[in-house]
Amino acid sequence: MKNKLLVFLGAGLLLLITPLIAQYFGNAWVRIIDVAILYVLLALGLNIVVGYAGLLDLGYIAFYAVGAYMYALLSSPHLTDTFPAIRAMFPNGLHTTIILAVPLAAGLAGFFGVLLGAPTLKLRGDYLAIVTLGFGEIVRVFMNNLDAPVNITNGPKGLGQIDSMHVFTFSLGKMTYIGDYALPPVTLYYYMLLALAIASVIICYRLERSRIGRAWMAIREDEIAAKAMGINTRNMKLLAFGMGATFGGVSGTMFASFQNFVSPESFSLQESIMVVAMVVLGGLGHIPGVILGALLLAALPEVLRYVAGDLQSMTDGRLDAAILRQLLIALAMIAIMLARPRGLWPSPEHGKAAPVPATPKQGASA
Repeated sequence: MKNKLLVFLGAGLLLLITPLIAQYFGNAWVRIIDVAILYVLLALGLNIVVGYAGLLDLGYIAFYAVGAYMYALLSSPHLTDTFPAIRAMFPNGLHTTIILAVPLAAGLAGFFGVLLGAPTLKLRGDYLAIVTLGFGEIVRVFMNNLDAPVNITNGPKGLGQIDSMHVFTFSLGKMTYIGDYALPPVTLYYYMLLALAIASVIICYRLERSRIGRAWMAIREDEIAAKAMGINTRNMKLLAFGMGATFGGVSGTMFASFQNFVSPESFSLQESIMVVAMVVLGGLGHIPGVILGALLLAALPEVLRYVAGDLQSMTDGRLDAAILRQLLIALAMIAIMLARPRGLWPSPEHGKAAPVPATPKQGASA
């Protein structure tokens, strides 16, 4: 217990000082870490659906979009500029605090998660993946076209002038001073995202070891056997979709407030596949592995920008840096999956027979 406590204290101290160290190399590095933690939140939510319940969801990014657009509409001047009735009710504009935004995003995304899960209860495997993929694309197309006849999402132009996340008068988008030491907004967002990530890990850990988590894993291993054992597979599947979607909704609010701008391009199919890759690459159903996979795949594209630029200059500009960067990411993913088929940090295998102890040969001395 003492060793575990020392490890936790050391890890906590390292997490607290990480952005302060990164600041010395520029705020861009802190921003990369922030985006990586944001993807950790998304991967933890998808892990509930894919890793625990075994439901392949390729439209998970839709819940991310729902949370982002909900916060954008409630924290930007778009609604008050478009609808005079809303401007009359809120003459100073809509400025949603984090206390209201996070529960609203979680509830709305969870509702959409149940809506997605309800018609797909009898689908499995590839068929479920195709339906969820279609749902994700439908949400993106809706966001792209809900600018006529009534302008709700502002279409492909997106929503800008979004407020930074704030609690009462304290805003994460303003420089904060502790004595003579300045904390820029990217560092403040780091601590907010870190708090949400720790809370998410605790929730996932408790779910995994609860009756609900064991029911999800039973459905993942064999749905027919789980139903025969008395598990209500319908309700458990809906709960998995709803719980996973809440993580996506909360992540979307943080993304919108962090970027101060959202558009349909941020919620493409490629993003959804990337989150699935994070879960699979790290290790299905294993929280530390999912975190590792999310951090690696979120930070790798940004770090490879520097490598791709040098390689482009070596070839006298014959290779495009963006294409070369994607190629390097793909090669890294292929190499990792070939070397570690079950993921970088897979969950411990259960159900194996205990090794039989070796018996002394007859005639051997005691």
